[in-house]
Amino acid sequence: MIVWINGTHGVGKTTTSRLLAPLLPDARVLDPEKVGETLMDIHPQLWPTDDFQHWDPWRPLVVETARQVLGSVGGTLVMPQTVLVERYWREIADGLAGHGIPVRHFVLHADEPTLRDRIEHDQVMGPSTFRSSRVGPYAEAARTWLHATAEVVDTTHTPPEQVARHIAEAVLGAPDASAPSPGQVRP
Repeated sequence: MIVWINGTHGVGKTTTSRLLAPLLPDARVLDPEKVGETLMDIHPQLWPTDDFQHWDPWRPLVVETARQVLGSVGGTLVMPQTVLVERYWREIADGLAGHGIPVRHFVLHADEPTLRDRIEHDQVMGPSTFRSSRVGPYAEAARTWLHATAEVVDTTHTPPEQVARHIAEAVLGAPDASAPSPGQVRP
């Protein structure tokens, strides 16, 4: 199984994923960004872009990497990655489904002022114009398709440990954590 943690940059995907993996049996974190970094290392560059997700090989390589890892070790993969282009998400989700790999898709959400504050005051990465540039596209994706395809978890006032516990309970089917329907925002 794959637990995909989506949402814009600065919302807490990486932190939540690190906290979530120990809460799920046989879980490992697989960061799809590393697949993008591999493609970025090709020289000369495939073609100019501001985001490796626009490179056609990225999506099928993410699917194949996940398939190979699950085929080798089983368990659950926690995959933190922002995907804001619906066609790209469909390609990944359909590819995984084609291999019989179930996916629980969660979107971490925070209001815009909170996101901008987190990005500006990030103690690890520092301020980032790239991350800031994705806040608007995230809002558009959330409004038009993203929230309708996932279980949305609001992180605005919720600590990462609690977000991770909520997702673990939803994945494991804890009686007090009924999974919201896609598009329903949960604290």
